[in-house]
Amino acid sequence: MKISPRKLNLFLMLKLPAAYFSGVRATHLDESKCIVKVRHRWINQNPFKSMFWAVQGMAAELSTGALMLLKIKKSKQNISMLVANNKASFSKKATGKITFQCDEGHLIDGAIDKAIATGEGQTLWLHAKGIDEKGDEVSSFNFEWSIKLKP
Repeated sequence: MKISPRKLNLFLMLKLPAAYFSGVRATHLDESKCIVKVRHRWINQNPFKSMFWAVQGMAAELSTGALMLLKIKKSKQNISMLVANNKASFSKKATGKITFQCDEGHLIDGAIDKAIATGEGQTLWLHAKGIDEKGDEVSSFNFEWSIKLKP
């Protein structure tokens, strides 16, 4: 089964309804990047009338995690993945449509290759920036992913 933005969004609806009902949607996925968008709405806002930080975090994590899923599936290996750590910073109120993009597919390839070659777990940091409709950065997320071959 091919992983696509449509299938990711169906997965959100069925398995991660908080992300789905908050408006998090994958819009692009290929070998090098994943793009996820979310629009500021009443359901996902904080008391300060901007997007709640956790909604931004869900969108950012999906942009990195979907790329990981695609690369793991392509490897045809039984590999587990887990977020081990994350860091975030916020530079502006998030209003309107916010786009998160991770374009670090090449880093994932290296970590998967090393995990397969050595049989040892690997970690890597993936980055996603939140950009508003004006092109301004509103947030920046870094996720440390841990991957490991399953026995």
